[in-house]
Amino acid sequence: MKALILSGGHGTRLRPITHSQQKQLIPVANKPVLFYAIEDVIEAGAREIGIIVGPNKEQIMETVESAEWDVDIQFIYQGDPMGLAHTILIAEDFLGDEEFVMYLGDNIIKGGVNQHAEKFQKLDPDSLVLLTEVEDPQRFGVANLGENGRVKELIEKPENPPSNYALVGIYFFKPTIIEACKSIKPSWRGELEITDAIQWLIDNNCCVEASVVDGWWKDTGKAEDILEANRLILDEMKPKNEGLLRQSKVFGRAVIGKGCIVENSTIKGPCILGSNCRITDSYIGPYTSINEECTIEGTEVEDSVIMEGCSISNAGRIMESLIGKNVKIRDNGRKPAGHRFITGDNSDIKL
Repeated sequence: MKALILSGGHGTRLRPITHSQQKQLIPVANKPVLFYAIEDVIEAGAREIGIIVGPNKEQIMETVESAEWDVDIQFIYQGDPMGLAHTILIAEDFLGDEEFVMYLGDNIIKGGVNQHAEKFQKLDPDSLVLLTEVEDPQRFGVANLGENGRVKELIEKPENPPSNYALVGIYFFKPTIIEACKSIKPSWRGELEITDAIQWLIDNNCCVEASVVDGWWKDTGKAEDILEANRLILDEMKPKNEGLLRQSKVFGRAVIGKGCIVENSTIKGPCILGSNCRITDSYIGPYTSINEECTIEGTEVEDSVIMEGCSISNAGRIMESLIGKNVKIRDNGRKPAGHRFITGDNSDIKL
């Protein structure tokens, strides 16, 4: 089985951070979101991976190539995003006549996709789509299931949903999907929709099975989704301390990276500090991820994601924040009760 991972798009819902970096590279628990997808498909048995790249292709390529992967990885340029079905068409040469899993690179799913891959192999359908139960199906593509559990209809953001089973951005396909993608027309958005391609399979008597996700799933398309995914991942991490503590206390499940120096501070997990961070006279609270080479002084941080190279000094209390790379935040004499930030890379903020 091959894998097609989508890592293009503009990430407009994550501005201003995505002005300078691709959304799939934003870290969750100090690891790019894209890496979770790559690890999942490798674990499920994929040995060839095609990654769809777009506007910031160099960033994606450099980041992926900086890690060691025991698989063949190719990068496929899409250009302007023209729909999920369009990505299959531009990857046709890579896919050939083999089965594949298509995985949206800004998704994270608990437990990976092994059990779904096994179900796809066992049932041998033309497609198997992952579904999850949601409280507000009107916001999603929704599956109408028959009595046999197969998908008989897909409806995009229905006013009257036939079920509360929403499509997760992970799909398994046989090569018949290529014919489907070639047969559909662009939607009102001007895009070739994957839901239309799957519906074409159904309308042409192909078998489309469903597999329900029994754990959590997150689409990290917005800042609050990234923070929630960060909480979920940190909840499952095991504690580890490779740093140096000086007159400091650590409570709960904390991961402290190599080269970290923590002085006169309190660290309360679940949280993670990347390598070579320096924490002084500060409180790092639960559900906080601080990436490598950061300096935090005289500040309380909780429930936040701070990317590499940041310097934060006497900034009061920071909470529920997503802070880009190499950001500087420092005090101007005021003592605020608290701050919430969504900042782009290289910002310089005086409080």
